This record gives sequence, C-alpha cells and structure tokens, in this order.
Amino acid sequence: MIIIETMVFTRVIQKLMDDETYRELQEVLVQKPDAGDLIPGSGGLRKIRWRIEGKGKRGGTRIIYYWQTADDQLWMLYGYAKTDTEDLTKDQLKILSEIVERWKNER
Repeated sequence: MIIIETMVFTRVIQKLMDDETYRELQEVLVQKPDAGDLIPGSGGLRKIRWRIEGKGKRGGTRIIYYWQTADDQLWMLYGYAKTDTEDLTKDQLKILSEIVERWKNER
C-alpha cells in the first residue's frame, strides 16, 4: 500500500497530531483501508475519526482520504479538528472530489 499526501494535508496533519499518532493512523488504514465512512455524494471520499490525546475520538480529528483500489493507494486529502469544524461544506467536498478525479485522469 502506498500513501500519497496532498501538500495541504501534510501541513494540516503536522499541526493536528504528532508523528507517532499519525503512524498509528497509517497502520490502521493500511490494514483496513475502508475503515473510514464513505461520504455520501463525494465520489468515494472517506472520513475517519481519529483521537487526539486528551480529547478522545469525538473531540479528535477528522481525516478525509480516498482509497484508490486499482493501484492500492491511499490518497490523504485533508484533515481538521472536530473542535474547529463540524463538517466540510459542500464546496469543500466538491473541491476534494475534483482533486481525486484529476489524479485518476492523470493515471
């Protein structure tokens, strides 16, 4: 399994969690890439809830990713703290879906 990050994701994830926590998330997703819930109407984007030390799962982070099954890749797109954002807007989901479609077409 190959994990690919957008530049935005890399910047955001470094603020949201330490390296060890991110490594744990990666291990879970490599073992079970469909662990995140499918986001309806997003073209296959998934959202997984992940804990932040001291905040638990409900107050933790949300990671948006896409599992490219044909190439066995995880495309890490975006992350946010639940305390900062309840859910992504339709416009944000549309932009992330467009990024995925562009990447698919480049392959």
